[in-house]
Amino acid sequence: MSRSLKKGPFVFYSLIKKVDQMNSNRFKSVILTWSRSCTIIPIMIGNTIGVYNGKEHIPVLVSDQMIGHKLGEFVQTRNYRGHKKHDKKTKTKR
Repeated sequence: MSRSLKKGPFVFYSLIKKVDQMNSNRFKSVILTWSRSCTIIPIMIGNTIGVYNGKEHIPVLVSDQMIGHKLGEFVQTRNYRGHKKHDKKTKTKR
C-alpha cells in the first residue's frame, strides 16, 4: 500500500536540512542517516548519503533514477554467504 498523495512522500526533516546545507555550501561529504524509510527527492541528487544497515553506514550516491524510491532499498541488511558445503569424504553411502 502506498502513501496518500494528500500527505506527500515521507522525508526525514533533519536529512533534508543537511542536504540543503550541503547544496548551498557546495561542499560534498557523506551525510549519515538511520532513516531507511526516507523517500529520495530531487534535491538529493548528487549527494552521498550513508545509510545504516544495522551494522555500519553504507555510502549511497543518489542519482536521478532513484527518485521516488526509499533509501533502504539500496542497502542490503543481510549477507548471503552461500549454502553449506558438504565434504565428500564424510558423506555416508546408503
